Amino acid sequence: MGIDDVNLGRIDLNLLVHLDALLTERSVTRAAARVGLGQSAMSHNLARLRDLFGDELLTRSAEGLRLTPRALALVEPVRTALAQIQVLVSRDEAFDPRTAERTFRVGLPDSMETLIIPSLLAYLCEIAPGIRLRLHNIDSSKLLDDLDSDRLDIAVGYGDFAEGQAHHKRRLLFSQAYLCMFNAERTGITAPISLDDYVRLPHVLTSLRQGERGVVDDALAKLGLRRTVVLTTPRFLAVPPLVARAPVVVTMHARLARFFAAEYGLSLSVPPVELQDIAVSLLWHASYDHDPAHAWLREIVVRLVSEL
Repeated sequence: MGIDDVNLGRIDLNLLVHLDALLTERSVTRAAARVGLGQSAMSHNLARLRDLFGDELLTRSAEGLRLTPRALALVEPVRTALAQIQVLVSRDEAFDPRTAERTFRVGLPDSMETLIIPSLLAYLCEIAPGIRLRLHNIDSSKLLDDLDSDRLDIAVGYGDFAEGQAHHKRRLLFSQAYLCMFNAERTGITAPISLDDYVRLPHVLTSLRQGERGVVDDALAKLGLRRTVVLTTPRFLAVPPLVARAPVVVTMHARLARFFAAEYGLSLSVPPVELQDIAVSLLWHASYDHDPAHAWLREIVVRLVSEL
């Protein structure tokens, strides 16, 4: 389809920037602060946008401003269009990590922070001193929404994210098996752990989701068995001292288990039940696909992970 230069020329394209801020913030006040405008000016632009699209776009509700169906349908196209414009106007500016200044918001569980970030930070300090990282905890159920709303630049998450849409980009970092970790002295067992001991011992469960059920419980249920979970935590870093001091067992991802076992002198064993390997993926929004700095950081993360 050709471009209607006459009609397009009548549109103030700055309104798209203001529309993106309104759709993201769902607040006139916050949207105005986001783009550096006064509240009255943003209110005036919202009126212009409503006239342009022939839709209210944002309506009042008990919870505050709510997006109309038309506004919801505009979120992704507007953001993608702005990202493409940004790439277009900055394409002649070659990205040089030695001189670049930028902050990336990275969402990841503390387990991946432990494994990945030390190498990444050391690399950035040496090669790209102007690149800064702001790390965020993640909620697996909201991770894709955080990418959509531009609260995160990239994320590292567990699972296949099959529910993601076309604009949710994913690159597999690695797949890993599970290992059991325990204190041999306190539990009175040695590797390999038997199924009887596995069910008998109390368990610590690490989970980023709500509830006290994990993949181990599903595997045991197929055998008509159950375990006792005495503590559930979303913080992987809290687990080693718990296992070191108590007669418990934890089942976690192999790379992290090996790291913790070496640090705390704990024992490892292959689980006595069949557990499917879990994928660890790098995730980002498609609007950053061709952003030179973003693409550079993604490649660095992939390379450093491959060297772990």
